[in-house]
Amino acid sequence: MLVLLFSQDSNFTKHTTLPDFPACFQLSVLPWAPCIFLWLTSPFYIFYLKRNNRGYIMMSILNRIKTVLGLILWIVCWTDLFSSFHEMSQNQLKPPVYFVTPLVLGMTMLLATFLIQFERLKGVQSSGVLFIFWTISVLCAIVPFRSKIMNASQAEVSVFTMFYIYFGLILLQLILSCFNEKPPLFSSVVTDPNVCPETTAGFLSKMTFWWFTSMAIKGYKSPLENKDLWSLNKHDSSELVVPNLLNEWEVEKSKSVKEQAAFRKAGPGAEPNHVSVSPEEEEVLLSKRKEARQPSFLRALLRAFGPYFLIGSAFKLLQDLITFVNPQLMLIDFTKQPQAPSWWGYSLAFLMFSASLLQTLILHQHFQYCFVTGMRLRSGIIGAIYRKSLVITNEAKRSSTVGEVVNLMSVDAQRFMDLTTFLNMLWSAPLQIVLALFFLWQNLGPSVLAGVAVMVLLIPFNAFIAMKTRSYQVEQMKYKDERIKLMNEILNGIKVLKLYAWETSFKQKILQIRQKELNVLRKTAYLSALSTMAWTSAPFLVALTTFAVFVTVDVNNVLDAEKAFVSLSLFNILRFPLNMLPQVISSIVQASVSLKRIQGFLSHDELDPESVDRRNNTSGNSPHSSHTSLVCALLGEMEKLEGQISIQGSVAYVPQQAWIQNATLRDNILFGRPYAEQKYRCVLEACALTPDLEVLPGGDQTEIGEKGINLSGGQRQRVSLARALYSEADVYLLDDPLSAVDAHVAKHIFDNVIGPEGALKGKTRILVTHGISFLPQVHNILVLVEGRVSEMGSYQDLLKQNGAFADCFGFVTSAFTKRGSRQTLLLTSCNLHVVFPVKNHLVSHSVEQKEASWTLMASYVKLKVYWEYAKAVGPLLSLFICVLYGCQSATSIGANVWLSEWTNDALLNRTQDRVHMRVGVYAALGISQGVLVMFSSFTLALGKIQAARKLHQTLLDNKFHTPQSFFDTTPIGRIINRFSKDIYVIDEVLPSTVLMFLGTFFASLSTMIVIIFSTPIFALVIVPLMLLYWWVQRFYVATSRQLKRLESVSRSPIYSHFSETVTGTSVIRAYGRNTAFVLLSDMKVDENQKSYYPGIVSNRWLGVRIEFIGNCIVLFAALFAVIGKEKLSPGLVGLSVSYALQVTMSLNWMVRMTSDLESNIVAVERVKEYSETATEAPWIVKDKQPPPDWPPKGNVEFIDYSVRYREGLDLVLRNISLEIKGGEKIGIVGRTGAGKSSMTLCLFRLLEAADGEIVIDEVKISEIGLHDLRSKLTIIPQEPVLFSGTLRMNLDPFEKYSDEEVWKVLELSHLKKFVSNQPSKLELECSEGGENLSVGQRQLVCLARALLRKTRILVLDEATAAVDLETDDLIQSTIRTQFEDCTVFTIAHRLNTIMDYTRVLVLDKGKIAEFDTPTNLLAQKGIFYGMAKDAGLA
Repeated sequence: MLVLLFSQDSNFTKHTTLPDFPACFQLSVLPWAPCIFLWLTSPFYIFYLKRNNRGYIMMSILNRIKTVLGLILWIVCWTDLFSSFHEMSQNQLKPPVYFVTPLVLGMTMLLATFLIQFERLKGVQSSGVLFIFWTISVLCAIVPFRSKIMNASQAEVSVFTMFYIYFGLILLQLILSCFNEKPPLFSSVVTDPNVCPETTAGFLSKMTFWWFTSMAIKGYKSPLENKDLWSLNKHDSSELVVPNLLNEWEVEKSKSVKEQAAFRKAGPGAEPNHVSVSPEEEEVLLSKRKEARQPSFLRALLRAFGPYFLIGSAFKLLQDLITFVNPQLMLIDFTKQPQAPSWWGYSLAFLMFSASLLQTLILHQHFQYCFVTGMRLRSGIIGAIYRKSLVITNEAKRSSTVGEVVNLMSVDAQRFMDLTTFLNMLWSAPLQIVLALFFLWQNLGPSVLAGVAVMVLLIPFNAFIAMKTRSYQVEQMKYKDERIKLMNEILNGIKVLKLYAWETSFKQKILQIRQKELNVLRKTAYLSALSTMAWTSAPFLVALTTFAVFVTVDVNNVLDAEKAFVSLSLFNILRFPLNMLPQVISSIVQASVSLKRIQGFLSHDELDPESVDRRNNTSGNSPHSSHTSLVCALLGEMEKLEGQISIQGSVAYVPQQAWIQNATLRDNILFGRPYAEQKYRCVLEACALTPDLEVLPGGDQTEIGEKGINLSGGQRQRVSLARALYSEADVYLLDDPLSAVDAHVAKHIFDNVIGPEGALKGKTRILVTHGISFLPQVHNILVLVEGRVSEMGSYQDLLKQNGAFADCFGFVTSAFTKRGSRQTLLLTSCNLHVVFPVKNHLVSHSVEQKEASWTLMASYVKLKVYWEYAKAVGPLLSLFICVLYGCQSATSIGANVWLSEWTNDALLNRTQDRVHMRVGVYAALGISQGVLVMFSSFTLALGKIQAARKLHQTLLDNKFHTPQSFFDTTPIGRIINRFSKDIYVIDEVLPSTVLMFLGTFFASLSTMIVIIFSTPIFALVIVPLMLLYWWVQRFYVATSRQLKRLESVSRSPIYSHFSETVTGTSVIRAYGRNTAFVLLSDMKVDENQKSYYPGIVSNRWLGVRIEFIGNCIVLFAALFAVIGKEKLSPGLVGLSVSYALQVTMSLNWMVRMTSDLESNIVAVERVKEYSETATEAPWIVKDKQPPPDWPPKGNVEFIDYSVRYREGLDLVLRNISLEIKGGEKIGIVGRTGAGKSSMTLCLFRLLEAADGEIVIDEVKISEIGLHDLRSKLTIIPQEPVLFSGTLRMNLDPFEKYSDEEVWKVLELSHLKKFVSNQPSKLELECSEGGENLSVGQRQLVCLARALLRKTRILVLDEATAAVDLETDDLIQSTIRTQFEDCTVFTIAHRLNTIMDYTRVLVLDKGKIAEFDTPTNLLAQKGIFYGMAKDAGLA
């Protein structure tokens, strides 16, 4: 009917200067459209509201007015209905439409009124459905409104008035629906001081992201701080997201368990089926079963986040359909008809504008949904990994290092997040391709197939590239993991590397891995250059083949402007899905690798919470354990093979290596328990911590650095003990807590805490110890030999038995428990990282300020940073790349201008004679563009590799030359961040950003040139539009960059807290603090998402505004084409409008890329900053090199020597003067913080003198190179550090010595038996931190290193702390025999080791208190005498 109507009335509508619609159309289609919309959407909307109740809104004035207006509208509509009935009763015949329309309208108004109230009850503050309904109603009423005015003379007054009332009311409803209701009662909006305005924003504000404007303005005026950020929406918080994901994962796991059970039942022993199955079928069934056995993390993710994501997909579908409206509306047809009325042109222009606008709004809603899904995914995955890491077994923990697990959180979770944005392209791209081809077929007929053939041919080419890229990526991830892991170890053991002068060897190792990484990166870059070329040329090649085939197949085929440019627009639409598909596929490939890694980690075995029976009271024993393993077993940290363990009551645990959190000292002791002043003071007193608090700068509020860096070993151990004491548990497991403290402190702690009269009397306590002096005071002794209990009983009993205990007072662990309730319990020390005690002179407050200052750095990234990057790429190369991009745009414009000339041939009827020339030139221009693209990508790839190499190299060089104090005050996480995240950005993200930026910049530029070339008047509009563009862009870039900085500052704590947790899992579990730590992690993730979320929204906010500018360009290009219709050829109009349609995308991406460039270039700035930190003295000073045999004697002289840790801190050693003859053995003793360790650090120049000199054999050590000095001294450090690698590498990284020499020192250090029993001998692999050797063995490896270097001067730093007596004797006797003629400095804990030394130096508060032979000092009855008395030696 409608088609008929239009064919009859086309004169009435189109071919006239005053167009109008027929009455029937105005009475039926127009009023029904909004009604159909509302009735279709209502059921879904009501269902949605029922599911998502947000609370109840009080009846407001606004609400009352809306409801009343709705009812009046219903009355107005039905008045119309009754007047029609009335007229019918007057025998005036009326068509049925006069009854149906008012009836339908009236019912719809009632539905709308019902919705107004229903929304209020469900807490909806602003309704999108009703807003759209009122908008459509008003739009559809405008046409009849206009025609009623035009025909005012003929219309009846009553109908006329009623319609005006109706029109006025719906307009009023539309205006009212723009306003918001008050928030629901008791909602977070009311309670939260900093709630996100999105929750209260109206529909329009949400669609245009207007609610974000306040932050954009705030960020532009002044740098944003944490307090300016809005709270995270409830639905996005870890509190809801993580449990949701974990529940789905549990469901998934339980399903797979059931399937496995079913499979076992239906296994070979099951009854035979009566249906015979062929072997092939059986194989298929079996393979299916194998697949089914794995629980799938992907399914869990889909169930948890899929439904929300689907809403975004619905928006995407709408947007895809609207995309194809514009090419159908192009003005070419209009310009071809000289007599077409100009209102037709204007309405086409405005239709194009409206379609573009609608497309913009819908597209950004789609993105918003996708990004929020991505954000929730990340929260969920991080939460799941964190929770898992608290419960995995030690074996599983060893299979992945801390670095690798942190990578799961940072890199792999990030990949999922990136994927969600594009995931919809998987179905949307094929849909767009099909639609585009459909319209192209209509336009050009079968010739399109030629173009399709080109596309199909390109697919395998790209598939090949994608496959190769994937394999390279896996390879590169492997090298990256390897490099970060090694770097992590180097930074953890940097002090040892400096002491041994081993930096160069390890630097080479890093550079070797880096070289492999760069080789893979280079291959990837070349591949991507090829694929860039293929994708840039694809649309052109398709257009070329299509047009060429079109004009050559049939003489009658004429390529006119409409065909050419409508097709070009469609080809441009094709370009995006074709570009995206391979990217999406490679993203999916990357995500699938990540999925495997995450799923693997989440499927690790968990510790069995039931392995230790915490109820009944029998006593069991754990086989296969040494003493530390025994404690582990009691904690349920080891795999139970047989037997049983039971514990009654709560447990407190002190590991062998103290685990300290990055928090205040008080928080470390309270460990989540409420603060009780009296109890707290007693605990500090008992653990001898009161004197330390006076030394620490902030007392017990001193912030302790990562891994307890600013406490000495003894202080860390005492804090760990204080934590156990404060927890008031029933059972205490103490794994050698007294080893790291001085003898007098050990005695104090034993008497006040552990011993029969200590604070723990009446509690069960199990102590692993190497200190014989305490054995007589314990109730029960358990002697372990090679993992078995050899004897048990009291001290006296064991001595009488004459067993292993009495024989070799050697392998001893004493466990004492209250008699009567003997329970055994077990636990490991799993501090993966070794830390050096740096005395109390470091505070990490500066650290917090440092990271904060990053945030507030000058708003504009300085041009200098761009210049730094350009220099790293190579200045000439940078310029050349820009020139290539310019040329490439020029050829592209050339090709299209040529096409517009070609289409004008059609008007002049001289098409045939020039076809070959036209096709040839067009092809030449297009192909040269492709070649230029390839060239520019190749040069960019070369440049990026060069920059990546240079920047990493300078960072690495600097870090190896950085003084030790830098590492003591900077959290390792932050340095690692430079090597992982920032180098990754420089390697991969930054180059592609530069590529996109150059591409979009030149594309936008060429659009402006083309439009001005075809309609010069456009230049007038360009200035205000560009100003608006620049203005929006400045607001956006300022805010977005600060949000990114806030986001990256809040990202580090997630990972550092995580790696801290992983190292302390056994402690956290022993104290039952899992939940608290999980909450803490969630809080840190939410804190990070709080700055990430506005960051996403800022992109949407920008997108809507920039695309609006782009849509204005489309509008003006079309309007000017209509105005200048007489002068323009259809070819030029086509060229101008088709370029304008492309511009939106380019403009949008250009701002996005400007911002990305500014955000990513920060990585260069951060790397630069750490590449320029102050360095220590040179490793080798050429003209001051000491002779090769220096030092010949080993004389050491301190001349009025003073030293401080850092500028501005107090002196640690004050005016020390002493002379030591070669071969003397010097013991150094003193209370904690007296400056014992500092003295040895001065010899190695880890601390540089503040005053005075140290002279070794007539050479002033301050004048020679550090390596010359350090390679001539040897230290056996306090905590033995091993690096992952072979044992041989750990002893001799430079491979200076022969295998014989190495075996010789292994024999001297009593390791030969152990090593020769290993299958791989010297090539024995040490795991990260030497985890697979016991602490004693590690200490012996350090001894072996010292023996191998055999220098004149040896320093022993508390080396015997963690070693049992037998090992201690071994070390001492070896040192006495092997270093007989060497000068030896020993920092002693156990005074018995130095009683036979030449002299003893007693330090007190950094000064020499006493210095003489041990015998004389004892006679003086001074400080030394007091200490000897405490240790029972005087």
